[in-house]
Amino acid sequence: MENLINVTNIYTVDFIKGRQITGVRFISKSRAGFMTISDGRDFDLKWYNSNPERLISGFKKGALQTVQVQLDGSDHFLTVFARQGKKIHLIDEVVLADLTVGTINSLFSNTDLYNWQQYRACNTASWASKAYVMNTPVAQ
Repeated sequence: MENLINVTNIYTVDFIKGRQITGVRFISKSRAGFMTISDGRDFDLKWYNSNPERLISGFKKGALQTVQVQLDGSDHFLTVFARQGKKIHLIDEVVLADLTVGTINSLFSNTDLYNWQQYRACNTASWASKAYVMNTPVAQ
């Protein structure tokens, strides 16, 4: 995306842009420490398409490890978010552009996404501000 500001140099992929999500698969860590796979519900797909941040904001802090999506016209799942411990290995540009400061501060504060230089570069003012695209200041 041309308006994406990524000071943290997190690796991005561009799978979702311009396509509809038709299936979602989440891989998360359970309390016991083993990985579990769950499929997204069909009636949630509308919300994932309109607000891609919801793909990574529906789990407890530290639980979500990988998100895979199935796009229209394909039978395969593509990874759009992957993390291991504190390291974010990749994230889709559409999800990154929709990500807010509040989501990062509450769910990913111990990962590469949480970065004050990134917030400053995007002119963030509150938890509702977008963390990876430029925010225009509100005139008073």
